[in-house]
Amino acid sequence: MPEGLGDLRLAEVVNYYGGLICRTDRDAVLIGHSVGGLIVQSLLNKGLGSAGICISSVAPNRMLSLDWGFFKNSISIANPFKGDEPFYMSPEGFHASFCNAMTEEESNAAYEKTALHDSRNVLRDCMLADGEMELHNSNKPMLFIAAEKDQIIPAELNEKNAKAYEEGLATYKEFSNRGHYICNQPGWEEVADFSDQWLEKLPVGVGDLRSV
Repeated sequence: MPEGLGDLRLAEVVNYYGGLICRTDRDAVLIGHSVGGLIVQSLLNKGLGSAGICISSVAPNRMLSLDWGFFKNSISIANPFKGDEPFYMSPEGFHASFCNAMTEEESNAAYEKTALHDSRNVLRDCMLADGEMELHNSNKPMLFIAAEKDQIIPAELNEKNAKAYEEGLATYKEFSNRGHYICNQPGWEEVADFSDQWLEKLPVGVGDLRSV
């Protein structure tokens, strides 16, 4: 576990990627998953990037869902009694929250290959001032991808997030039988193909640089 992980804040992550984009190409297509989806929205709101793909995205402006899985996982990570202690992702928790649409064997293999621990403060910040933005200021096209069986960011919250933008600006797509691990779950190629087709439909000059 990286030293100082528990002290990491959302603004630090947003500023890091903002600086990276400014040093490379301000018109890059921004793609983010979960908290990364919120970061994509924040960067686009700041005028960086030409378009964004938000996958199972944390929603801005304290948008919530009444879904039990959403509350259970959010409270577990943001638990104020844990202070700055990093959130430890166990194999069991990974299967229950990330890979619930996969077998335990598949989930355990995915855990060993990709699972990371998190800063509780980053998630807490998502629900505070650093997670707020003026959605009506945005004029960049966005694709919101949701997973039917997502236990962390329910599909209904993704749809609510997409609809908060000006009509015609955000496209919403839900994939069936997917969990929060949608980017690596078997069948991820279908998600990638849909995203590529969406990019191809953007106006000329938008999305020419496809950058993750």
